[in-house]
Formats: sequence, structure tokens, C-alpha cells
Amino acid sequence: MKRGRKTNEANSSSSEETTEKEPKRHKVIDEKTIAVRSPDWANLLQDIILQVFQYLPLLDRAHASQVCRSWNQVFHMPDLWRCFEFELNQPATSYLRATHPELIKQIIKRHSNHLQYVSFKVVDSSKESAEAACDILSQLVNCSLKTLGLISTARPSFMDLPKSHFISALTVVFVNSKSLSSLKIDDTPVDDPSLKVLVANNSDTLKLLKMSSCPHVSPAGILCVADQCHGLRELALNYHLLSDELLLALSSEKHVRLEHLRIDVVSENPGQTQFHTIQKSSWDAFIKHSPKVNLVMYFFLYEEEFDPFFRYEIPVTHLYFGRSVSKDVLGRVGMTCPRLVELVVCANGLRPLDEELIRIAERCKYLSAVGLGECEVSCSAFVEFVKMCGGRLSQLSIMEEVLIPDQKYSLEQIHWEVSKHLGRVWFPDMMPTW
Repeated sequence: MKRGRKTNEANSSSSEETTEKEPKRHKVIDEKTIAVRSPDWANLLQDIILQVFQYLPLLDRAHASQVCRSWNQVFHMPDLWRCFEFELNQPATSYLRATHPELIKQIIKRHSNHLQYVSFKVVDSSKESAEAACDILSQLVNCSLKTLGLISTARPSFMDLPKSHFISALTVVFVNSKSLSSLKIDDTPVDDPSLKVLVANNSDTLKLLKMSSCPHVSPAGILCVADQCHGLRELALNYHLLSDELLLALSSEKHVRLEHLRIDVVSENPGQTQFHTIQKSSWDAFIKHSPKVNLVMYFFLYEEEFDPFFRYEIPVTHLYFGRSVSKDVLGRVGMTCPRLVELVVCANGLRPLDEELIRIAERCKYLSAVGLGECEVSCSAFVEFVKMCGGRLSQLSIMEEVLIPDQKYSLEQIHWEVSKHLGRVWFPDMMPTW
């Protein structure tokens, strides 16, 4: 009996000790859990904070810099300011948040010599926003930019400015940079003399020039760039700047092989724009010098304006028709574009494109991406087109309304047949994806 009593007492005392120890153990676990759940943000590695800051808009970045001393130090690190986008707009004309003027002054004062990859994004059409961009440009006298982009998401923006004011600000960057490699100045009043300043100071480093819709530049102006900037690898311009002389200059032995040439063929008013013809010999010389070049052509023409185009073989690889294009023109595409890789037709009309698609499949052996919008193609012809192209069609974006059922295939049957020839599941699109 005594032994049993002692045993019971021992068990009860041990359970009491266990009960007393358990709260302490839980307390230790809770403290560790709290420590895990509440990290010390001030002691994060500066490289991590730097990566996060690079994704923040400027105003949020400035607010974050006030959290602690460590974050403020990151805010002033030169690496944070090598790449930056100024967003400019007027509060009365846009709901988008612009870069605060006081922060712009702070950036220019402290970090202008660190800026290397800069873009100015004007998100409204106001003249005031474009003027603000030019004022900032004219202050970048201590920087050595490698990339400059002037982006206007709404017209007219930069085109509304006095040309002399814009040119004066732009040449400040051209003169002081000395190592500019990428320049994007679409829809701006840049002119031939300013391009000469660009060439005089950056001819050894310029590799990319994108300047569509620049009406004050002449073919002679762009030819000057091609003649002097032998390292130019990417070029985008309007068709009126393209000439036989330019293609021959890009084909000279001194010039590197061009990798990307984009040409915008645009007509604002039907019948009022005359389009010249580029000689086949010039295209031949160009493609011989740069056999792997991507030649991208965007057409925004009216049907009656296509006469000078696709009359002989041209080395285009990517072709986009933004307006209605006739059956005749698409038939000529199949005959004259053997290097074609991508074809997008936004509209055609009410005449089926059966024969034209079959001819394109026969002649364009590299075709791998097709997009069709407001067109008509019979289901049988479309299946035959896909069968001829086979698995090389990596992108096939066809609006459902394009396909016309016939005796052989219904809309319910066609996706199975097309999927079989593609080697993957395919369905028509409900909306354009290009």
C-alpha cells in the first residue's frame, strides 16, 4: 500500500512539473514564431532593397526611403539611378500620376551624372508636358546617356512644340553623351541638322535608331546616319525615308550586318500620298550583305495605294496589314515574299481568301505565324492551308468569324482537324491576339 501510494505521489508530482514546464516551452515557441513572422526590414541586404526599389514608381520610392537610414542609403545609390523613366502629364488632362516636379529637381541635382538609360513618357497630349520633358533634357549636361527614349502615348505632344526649342534640348544630350547606343524619337520634330550632331558625337556607339513619324527628317538625313554609324544594327523609319541609296549604304563593307529593319508605310489621306519604288537590285544588295536581317513592314494604306508594292521579290520577313487589303495584293504577297515568317491581316472584305492562303502556304516556306481578323476563308481551304504548313505554324490566331462552314467541315469539326495537323490543341480566337 505504501509503495502504491509513493508511486501515485511520484506520478502526480511529475505531472505537475510537466504542467509547469509546458507554458515555458510554449512561450519559447511563440517567441520564435513571432521572430519569424516579424523580420527586421532595416537589416535586409542592400542588394535586395535595391532590386525592390527599381520596380517602384519614383514617388513610392521616395516614400520608402524615409522608412529607415538603411533604405535611405539605398535610395541614393548610383546603381538605382542608371535606368529611369520620367512620366509627365498635366493633372487636368490625365488621371495618371506624373513624376513630381520637386523629385525631378532632386534627381537632376544629385544623380544626373549617374543616369544612363533614360526615357521620357508623356502620357497626355498637352504641350505643357512635352515642354517639361524638354526642360529636363536641357539640364542633362553632366550625364553620359547610353539610351534615350522619347515616348508620347497621345498625339501631338512633342510635335506641338516649337522645333527650335525641341532641337536645342535634344542636342544637349547628343553633345554631352558621347556614347549613345540607343535612340527612340518617334513622333518628334527632330531634323537633319540635329542628326548630324548625333552622328558627330556618337557615330562609334550608336546601334539602334527608331524614328518613325519624324516629318522634318529627309532621306539625306537618314542616309548621313547610315553612312557614318557603321555599328548600327537596328533601324526603324517611315517608308518616305527609305531609298536605294540608304539600302546600298547599309550594304557597304564598312557597315555591320543589320539585324532588324522596320518600315512603316502610312497614308493619312487616301490618294494624297505618292509612294516611290525601291529597285530590286538595292534589295538584293541589302539582303546579300545582311542575310539574317528581320525586315518588318507595317502597312496602313487604302486599297488603291498598294500599286507600287509587291511587284517583284522583296526580302520582307514580318508583314502587317493594319487596314483592309485586297485579294490581289495578298495574291502578290504569295508570289513575291519567299522569306515571309509572319503575316497579319486585320481586314480584307467579303471575298474569300482561299486561293491566296494556299498560294502563300506553297511559296512561303518559312511562314510560322499567321493572324487573320475581318476576313473570310472557307473551312476546307483553311484546313488545307494548315496541312501544307504543318507543325511549323507556332502561332495561329484566327477569329472565329473568319471561318466559313462548307460541305466538308463545320465549325464544330474544324478545330479537331486543325489540331491534328498542328500537333497540338487549337481553337479559333474570340478576340484578336496580335
